[in-house]
Amino acid sequence: MTSNNGDLLGLKNLGMASVNILNAVGVNSYEDLSEIGAVEAFCRIKARGIHVSKVMLYALQGALMDVHWNDLTPDLKAQLVAEAEQSSKIA
Repeated sequence: MTSNNGDLLGLKNLGMASVNILNAVGVNSYEDLSEIGAVEAFCRIKARGIHVSKVMLYALQGALMDVHWNDLTPDLKAQLVAEAEQSSKIA
């Protein structure tokens, strides 16, 4: 399928820059993102040496949930950060 960028671009919180970053780590569609999850995608981005903030982590989760990243609960944000830190010792 060649229109995967359109698939990702249609998600909340993701613009072309975010989609390009996701493509660089092998996430080319909503299905890819859904399969690996926001934390793993974020960890892959960080492992590639791409400098992104925790907002990217929130944006990815929000994209999966179809909500603006700022509307995620503080508890969910804390859980995401804890999982990312545990998974990759970053953040």
